[in-house]
Amino acid sequence: MVLTQNLTKKYIEEAEEYVANIYHPLPVVLSKGEGVWVWDIEGRKFLDMLSAYSALNQGHRHPRIIQALKDQLEKITLTSRAFHNDIMGKFLEKLCKLTGKEKVLPMNTGAEAVETAIKAARKWGYLRKKVEENKAEIIVLENNFHGRTTMIVGFSSDEQYRYGFGPFPEGFKIIPYDSAEALEKSITSNTVGFLFEPIQGEGGVIIPHEGYLQKTYEICKKHNVLYMADEIQTGLGRTGKLFCCDHEGVKADIIIIGKALGGGAYPVSAILADNNIMDVYTPGDHGSTFGGNPLACAVGIASLEVIIEEDLPGKSLEMGRYFIERLKNIKSSHIKEVRGKGLLIGVEINKESGTARPFCEALKEEGILAKETHKQVIRFAPPLIIKKEEIDWALERIEKVLKR
Repeated sequence: MVLTQNLTKKYIEEAEEYVANIYHPLPVVLSKGEGVWVWDIEGRKFLDMLSAYSALNQGHRHPRIIQALKDQLEKITLTSRAFHNDIMGKFLEKLCKLTGKEKVLPMNTGAEAVETAIKAARKWGYLRKKVEENKAEIIVLENNFHGRTTMIVGFSSDEQYRYGFGPFPEGFKIIPYDSAEALEKSITSNTVGFLFEPIQGEGGVIIPHEGYLQKTYEICKKHNVLYMADEIQTGLGRTGKLFCCDHEGVKADIIIIGKALGGGAYPVSAILADNNIMDVYTPGDHGSTFGGNPLACAVGIASLEVIIEEDLPGKSLEMGRYFIERLKNIKSSHIKEVRGKGLLIGVEINKESGTARPFCEALKEEGILAKETHKQVIRFAPPLIIKKEEIDWALERIEKVLKR
């Protein structure tokens, strides 16, 4: 045991010596994953309750996704967009048919997809809405999290995300979350888009009131403003529907996806929109060496097929309801609130009990890997393939920690 603990310490110290200090991970060194479970280098088994921030909706190393990856590795992995490849069209067609959109622009990371959507909305505003050049505005929400690029952190309301990284690009207006009235009042003739997360995951699993999505959608339609849904964390089954906006029957003008699109095996992201928006792009306007590469497309196809054919949105809806209800029944003075939709769940810790970090550390000792967000919230977001007996196993240990 001492030898393996020394090995854990060695790996952590080795990484910390060479990596930039931008994360505060739990002190565990993982070396293997399968389904909802992971193992560390000491051989200890843990239930993954984070899913790499929803990138592992299909679970670790889903056999179908891994096989697609292996098969494509034997053929061709990268062509760049300077040439066509024989699999991208199939991938994009699948995405379009799944979402009802006419066009896809494939990228790699979530932040890239958000930037791609912003560029599309701005150019649409100038060419279609006839906004004066360089006057386009996009409305965003307080407590948002859309990525880490300089432009994106520039419209964050979290001071830590912004500190030391300015000056920032202009053209963004921040309004309160969950207020359709605030959106209505903030729109001007220069407003081209409304960029939002249907549920603020990184912000603490903050869920708007019922009807908020529908009301804001109607306001955007009335004012000819693009409705831009960042479904990178909430999409592809996480909240109990294919997309979180589906809960209110809303279809965004621009859908931004990533994370689970790569099945936990490869970074894949995209934006989806109809021709009247996407056609503002012309050759040379935008690009990505790796966007739409054959390996990404093969993984993306398999990832989507697993989500649909295994009905992961339906499983998320059923297991999420059960998990949330059981969490709400835990009697603990530490719990301020339990909230969630599907298998995107937050347990907010009372400030009198300290922050959520010690609870996550205690859960690790019980065999559960979860991570705090916004200091006070434990986020529970397991792979969507999780079974009831695995949730029961977890709940026994979660209750034990929360009742200490």
